[in-house]
Amino acid sequence: MSKPLVLTQIETGYRVLTLNRPDKLNAFNDAMHEALRGAIDEAEADETCRALLLTGAGRAFCAGQDLNDRVLAPGEAPVARNSIEQHYNPLVRRLRGLPFPVICAVNGVAAGSGANIALACDMVIAAQSARFIQSFARIGLIPDSGGTWFLPRLVGDARARALALTGQDLAAEKAAEWGMIWRCVDDDKLMFEARLICERFAIAPTQGLALIKRALDASATNSLDAQLDLERDLQKQANMLPDYAEGVRAFVERRNPKFNGRKKIP
Repeated sequence: MSKPLVLTQIETGYRVLTLNRPDKLNAFNDAMHEALRGAIDEAEADETCRALLLTGAGRAFCAGQDLNDRVLAPGEAPVARNSIEQHYNPLVRRLRGLPFPVICAVNGVAAGSGANIALACDMVIAAQSARFIQSFARIGLIPDSGGTWFLPRLVGDARARALALTGQDLAAEKAAEWGMIWRCVDDDKLMFEARLICERFAIAPTQGLALIKRALDASATNSLDAQLDLERDLQKQANMLPDYAEGVRAFVERRNPKFNGRKKIP
């Protein structure tokens, strides 16, 4: 019986998804893409899931695309691939569009599309031994999975160009210093700290957090006037949510709020 390519652990209020091809440094093949898509579908369908934690098994988070099926025999003509359109782009869009926070715990190397899938998550926490590598230039490709969009916005144009053009390793500590990721922690504290974040989100006003995600994503292309209008519109939606009313009551009553999260009110 073959092992699952993505492990799902259901916790109270959140799920942990673990890429599970450790012998291949969790490099993507079509089957693992399908498994991850299914695991995300299940998480989104579960109203009790209010956060998602993505990590990798073994000594890597994800080494990007598995290149074993990309090797051409001598004289063989190159074949146009559709994996970006079929798998990687939908995955990035899905992670950004989920109605709850997505946290990535980078436990080791994150290379190529693996690095950029991590950056597509809402928050990235990395082990001190982790490394981020835009390895595309090493094999004559360009950064995909949103790499050319995320990098300049996170670290600035000069650093983004250097990372993309050289394909050099970036240590997790430096990534945190540059603002590319949220935090760098000791290796043995990575999952403990990542789970603490998820536990906090598991009792948070989830629908309000989803609106925050929408506003931040739109800010990348909006003018100030357009963003002010969007903030107005989203704030109106937030005002109508039961969690806002509960938050105000809890503040006035000086108690911890009990947010409804994603559950639909009859």
